[in-house]
This record gives sequence, structure tokens and C-alpha cells, in this order.
Amino acid sequence: MLEVENITAFYGAAQALFGVSLSVAPGQMLALLGRNGMGKSTTVRAICRLTPPAGGTVRLAGRDLAGLPPHRIARLGVGLVPEGRRLFPGLTVAETLLATARPGPWTPARVNVLFPRLAERAAQPARTLSGGEQQMLAIGRALTTNPRLLILDEATEGLAPVIRSEIWAAIDGLRAEGMALLVIDKTLSELLPRADACVVLERGRDVWTGPPAALTGALRQRYLGV
Repeated sequence: MLEVENITAFYGAAQALFGVSLSVAPGQMLALLGRNGMGKSTTVRAICRLTPPAGGTVRLAGRDLAGLPPHRIARLGVGLVPEGRRLFPGLTVAETLLATARPGPWTPARVNVLFPRLAERAAQPARTLSGGEQQMLAIGRALTTNPRLLILDEATEGLAPVIRSEIWAAIDGLRAEGMALLVIDKTLSELLPRADACVVLERGRDVWTGPPAALTGALRQRYLGV
């Protein structure tokens, strides 16, 4: 579904990515790991061309995404749940889900079934929701674009355990339906048992790729420890 090969990226004159490669198959969950500031969110931005790659290739279902603007990539089937949610604060829950809706099985009504709290707060502006409800809305907004690949950047960060459980349950359901998932999350105890494969970034480079079971304690301490 997603093939990323040797992408590089810059912020001004500063190089942030140095030949990152990864792939995600349909129905697979890939965990993108690394300490803070190692290039995880930049990799996501490069895939979506919010920070266009300076080199390398990004393909979605075999199609090269080079030169396409972010909104075209979204329409091709890449759904993004960005770090920090980035909702439109003045739009209500219902308006948010309608604003991004595209034809397909994921309708606003189906999102409300997935997250009943959103149905209860349909008329509330996004800014009045709790952090957990805002995260559910950010996921719902991405789902109503009817993506083939869903990217979640820190989707459970800072949330109460009960809310995290609801969001992980929703992610499990999406994976069971065959959606490709690229997930960044600091809670390794919840992420790794669900992941099919991992890519670890360090200083803008992919330094380790493999199954979660092979990510030993020594490797975790080397690449992910404080």
C-alpha cells in the first residue's frame, strides 16, 4: 500500500531526513519508533507532502506521489491524524465530519457508531470537547475521507487510560477490516503487541527494521531509552 524509498527532507538549510525507507502492506500495522526529534513526524509530513521530500520516492498502491499537493494525496487515500489534532475549533462535531466526508463506507453516522461520544456532542464546537473527545474527532475526520492508509501520529498521547483503550480498540477494528496503518505512539506496551513490523529512526535515518518480537531490551535501550 505504501512504499517509501530513501527519502530526504530539509527545513530550510537543515537536513532532517537522510534516506528513510519503509513500507506498509494492506491490513498491516507499522510502528514508526524513535526518541523525540529523530524524524518521525517529519517522515509523516514528507509522505503527505506537507514537507515535500527533497529526494527519494513515495508510492501509494504503486502510484508515485511526487509533485502532488497534500489535498490530492488525501483524495488518493491517505488519511492523517496529526500530532496535536489540529481541529477547526469553531466547527461543531457534525460540521467537522461533514467537511471532510467523501464517498465510501466511512460516513459520519458510522464514525458516531465507532465513537458514541461524538454522537452525543454533535452540536458542540470542537474547542469545547475534552482532549480525548478531540482525538476521537480527529480520527473520525480522517476516516470520513475513506482512506486506504491511515497515519496516526501520537493518537493517544496525554489521554486517560480509559480513553486510550477506546482509541486502541477502534484501531484494532480498522486493522481487522484490512486498513493499512502507520502508527507513531510512545506507549510501547500498547503499540508493539499490535504491530506487525517496526521501523526505528535515529537522527533522521532508519537504523533498525524488523518484527516487534526482535526489538530486544538492548535495542530498546539503545534507540528508544531516555
